[in-house]
Amino acid sequence: MDNASPNRTSFTGPEDPAPKQNVELKARLADLDDARETAMRLATERPGVQIQVDTYFHCSQGRLKLREIDGQTAQLVWYSRPDETAAKLSSYGVIPVSNPVELKQALSAALGVRAIVDKRREIFMYENVRIHLDEVQGLGQFLEFEAVLGPEESPEAGHVKVDFLSRQFGIDASDLVPISYGDMTRSNAGDSD
Repeated sequence: MDNASPNRTSFTGPEDPAPKQNVELKARLADLDDARETAMRLATERPGVQIQVDTYFHCSQGRLKLREIDGQTAQLVWYSRPDETAAKLSSYGVIPVSNPVELKQALSAALGVRAIVDKRREIFMYENVRIHLDEVQGLGQFLEFEAVLGPEESPEAGHVKVDFLSRQFGIDASDLVPISYGDMTRSNAGDSD
């Protein structure tokens, strides 16, 4: 079996040769209700609320998680991004999963579970930017922006939109979070790799 290069940074194939990318930012929220009001004022679309369970697995590069969403198809998500507080470029791949129970068992056996994160996520859209208002079990309340970059959208344009939204939501530099919920959960539990 031919193993993928350890330097691989995206899912690619003949149908989709370019990596998917977004510009993302995460911050702690002091007031979820205020953030919701701001999101509702700015939203160009309101996809709704999701209850999500993310199971993070050990992997050699980036992060790998199985996302189970109440009432929706599960997703296997791989992503790679720097652990920085500032808005950052992320490469990612998402694969729909029709049998999450068996996949979780297989990945758990093969790779080991790193962390499990339970959250309630309210989703709003501002143009091509996903606005997430997250209530994460054991961690608190967070705001996340993901500026999805298409072929016509540059990383710089994504940064401009994330900066605009940061100002609209009044995000302070001290509220910024550099790591994933999975890493935060492990940190709270005193685990390390």
